[in-house]
Amino acid sequence: MKKGFLILSIIIAAIAIYFLFFYKHPDEANNEVKQTALRVSAHTDEFNKSFSDIMQTYYTMKDALVNWDTAKASAAAMQLSAAIPALPLKEMNADSLIINTALSYSFNVSGQAKVVAAEGSIEAKRHAFSTLSENLYNLLRTVKYDQNTIYHDKCPMAFQDSIAAYWLSDQREIVNPYLGNKHPKYHSGMLHCGNIEDSIGLLKN
Repeated sequence: MKKGFLILSIIIAAIAIYFLFFYKHPDEANNEVKQTALRVSAHTDEFNKSFSDIMQTYYTMKDALVNWDTAKASAAAMQLSAAIPALPLKEMNADSLIINTALSYSFNVSGQAKVVAAEGSIEAKRHAFSTLSENLYNLLRTVKYDQNTIYHDKCPMAFQDSIAAYWLSDQREIVNPYLGNKHPKYHSGMLHCGNIEDSIGLLKN
């Protein structure tokens, strides 16, 4: 009798453990399948790798402007200008209008990167960086970038304390490349000035 009761107790415990740790409601399982499906990229691994490298170089340039490091910003800008033409945009599964639009934005990004590298003052570099950032943002939207989340951030007082400008970031935290951490007037007091205007990538799926 005791042996039968012990076996029954073990069976009940095993069932309880299964439902507690392993069982998933069909709706929950379906949701996981849907989430996985949403994360399948529309682009090739080569395309995603190229874009990832470009974004990392862009972030290096952005961080250099945060730190008022003109030499590092110039070096990253030159690296970016050389990397952009290598994007396999013509291999996208898209119509010719989308491909040509993407090529146009990529050409502008490359050109503005050269301007960032060539300009002597950090103020001039930031103006070119602003134009570059908007072209890169539009390029990301055109190709329907679907990898890591990229935030489109706005500084309302980037130039002359009243002219807005935008940049891209892989972090939710605002770290402003237009005012930075060594501003002659604000020092690091406006480093986190700004707000997120949009996002591209995983968050948009």
